[in-house]
Amino acid sequence: MAEQKVPLETSLERLLAASRWLLAPFFVGLALAIIILLIKFVQEFYHLAARAFTITESEAILGILSLVDIALTGALVMIVIFSGYENFVYKIDHTAHRNWPEWMGSIDFTALKIKLLGSIVAISAIQLLKQFMAVKTASDRDLMWYVGIHLVFVVSSVLLALSDRLSGDIKSKLPPAAPPDRTTKAGPALPRS
Repeated sequence: MAEQKVPLETSLERLLAASRWLLAPFFVGLALAIIILLIKFVQEFYHLAARAFTITESEAILGILSLVDIALTGALVMIVIFSGYENFVYKIDHTAHRNWPEWMGSIDFTALKIKLLGSIVAISAIQLLKQFMAVKTASDRDLMWYVGIHLVFVVSSVLLALSDRLSGDIKSKLPPAAPPDRTTKAGPALPRS
């Protein structure tokens, strides 16, 4: 026989479930932050285009790497916005949007962590490449720090991917959990929905 909930317990659960909406302004703020990234992208592009005929090849590559860095950061923010909103606030109806990217409806929290770390590793790699392109002006100490930080990101992402894979393998080998008891005081089990 199922245990009946106390009204206070029910009210507390409803309050906690409703509190997820407190995250929505964070995601709106991140969406507005994309505008800041767009402004910086346009500024960087303008500076690069204005000097296109006078800069060296390595300076052009560094400028383009800066544009790629900003674009990857914008994509990372979008992944956080949509995945975070869908995982923690509310499910978005994808059928109403004809051009909706397929991945947005299928990223769970584990996949979100992997995508975030992958993006961070890519951004870190671009920063490291920029430092190597400007090796004449960078100190050995700075280069060592960039390499060390990049390696920490790479190792962290590999370890996270391995731990998620191992936990998935372990879950697949466990016997299925017993379904919850769906009986009421009045009588037999309720049909599953």
